[in-house]
Amino acid sequence: QVQLVESGGGLVQAGDSLRLSCAASGLTFSSYMMGWFRQAPGKEREFVGFINRSGSITNYADSVKGRFTISRDNAKNTGYLQMNSLKPEDTAVYYCAADYKLAANHRSDAKKYDYWGQGTQVTVSS
Repeated sequence: QVQLVESGGGLVQAGDSLRLSCAASGLTFSSYMMGWFRQAPGKEREFVGFINRSGSITNYADSVKGRFTISRDNAKNTGYLQMNSLKPEDTAVYYCAADYKLAANHRSDAKKYDYWGQGTQVTVSS
């Protein structure tokens, strides 16, 4: 079955960097678009960014634009979220998601993604 497994979360200080990974199995990874989302305590899950199948197109939420970078290595069936200049407000559980067919206007809609990882906690202290 399809599995997405995030890793790389942890406790860091403001200004630090982290790289999250999302290892995929049970699907032809290069055929799937990927999204990254996060959910802070008491808040709804929010869009972080998106990457298309080849990695040639990325989109980001305004709150992370210029600080976060999404990439993927289809040969390794793995997606990445590089997070720089982390802020306390970035504290959340981070999820990767995948979908085979996603309209451009649905990229930031969590409900449109078919497959999800279990999440990894990122905590940024001030």
